[in-house]
Amino acid sequence: MADSKIVAEHAETRATIRKQKRALLTRHELLRSAREIFARDGFEHARLEDIASNAGKTRGAFYDNFKDKEDVFCAIFEENIDREMAELEPVLLALPTVAQRIEALGNYLSELSRDQERLLLSLEFKLYAIRHPTKRKRLADLHNVMLLRSSIPELTQLLPQVIGQQDNASLADCLALGGVMDGLALNHLFNPETVKQEQVERFLKLCLQETTQTLHMQKNGNGACL
Repeated sequence: MADSKIVAEHAETRATIRKQKRALLTRHELLRSAREIFARDGFEHARLEDIASNAGKTRGAFYDNFKDKEDVFCAIFEENIDREMAELEPVLLALPTVAQRIEALGNYLSELSRDQERLLLSLEFKLYAIRHPTKRKRLADLHNVMLLRSSIPELTQLLPQVIGQQDNASLADCLALGGVMDGLALNHLFNPETVKQEQVERFLKLCLQETTQTLHMQKNGNGACL
């Protein structure tokens, strides 16, 4: 009797694990589909039915994972942040000098700027926030979240690591650097013959140098330069 009970418990555990894996896979497929649909149709014109069907799922499956379009939109950016922090943070921490960290972060941001889907999603995020800043309290709160998330929010943690301090960088610094990156990337995609990728990378690194120099001066409380 005891053995059969143990077997039944193991079978139940395996079934639960399989169910959890299927749920995670469904969520991942819906997020991938939502990225494609938002980038293709824009946030306001994207339909939940299209997101679900593009992933081979039902509308019910969508609502099992997300409350609405805003919810899945936020989840996309949260996934970006988690992935990018996991990839880049160990790289920066392993480099011994500020110059090397600036170079590594500049290279990474330059690679991100090549991602047309990410750029379109970022622009959609900002445009939606601008168009609906006070529609409802939820959107007002979401507006603040969008401002933070849509301008490379991981920079608030990564920039201080470049110069070896623990406090977060200011939101203003990260919004400004994110805006420069968005503008460079957008103009490169719009006119790649004039705004070349090498120029995007060069200007990003110049902005990083200026921003990290300011952070370094603030850290030391004087006018010392890097």
